[in-house]
Amino acid sequence: MWALYQFWYDASSLELFLSDLSTKTEVLLVSHQGRLVGFTTLETFPWQRGDMSLKIVYSGDTIVDPFHWGQQALAFAWIRRVGQIKHEQPQLPLYWLLIVKGHRTFKYLPTFSRTFYPHWKDRNEELQELADELARDKFGHHYNPESGVVEFTRSRGQLKPTIAEPSATELRKECVRFFLEKNPNFRIGHELVCICALEEGNMKPLPRRLFRQVAGAA
Repeated sequence: MWALYQFWYDASSLELFLSDLSTKTEVLLVSHQGRLVGFTTLETFPWQRGDMSLKIVYSGDTIVDPFHWGQQALAFAWIRRVGQIKHEQPQLPLYWLLIVKGHRTFKYLPTFSRTFYPHWKDRNEELQELADELARDKFGHHYNPESGVVEFTRSRGQLKPTIAEPSATELRKECVRFFLEKNPNFRIGHELVCICALEEGNMKPLPRRLFRQVAGAA
């Protein structure tokens, strides 16, 4: 995992990578012909908001070897896994928290879900408040509530320039331009705080079918 990560990320170290990994509850791996080509780390934890109990799935380090972009194995495995998490405690609202330092990761939000924060068209104040609360708790003074960005004083990992920049085709997408506007310092490791509800009613058709396979009808 570290070999794959350091090949495509700058400003990190094995010590930092392992420290982040130690806080996660699980890892999803994708391999091709016996070689690791992608992974994502997850931390699942309970959250109390007033008199309401929630469950949070927090996404950590994620990378897919660019030679394998286009495959959806990791994304599909992730959707099924969060479906299992929902099935374990179906009565609890489940939310996906992620901090994003690359436009490709941000594109998963409009691909998976109907409503999320932040969004270029819809401002959901309830989701924004939840994102602020979670980010303050998790990242302390590194979180800037004015920008909605975790602004580490020293980068804890940033995409190498060869894959960080969006192509001309990608720049035609509204979601990509929005990400660049919201997180202009992604190149130095700043990360945009994002959140969405992991519920069937908030999912696009394909993710909803995968989620339902293990979560059951909501």
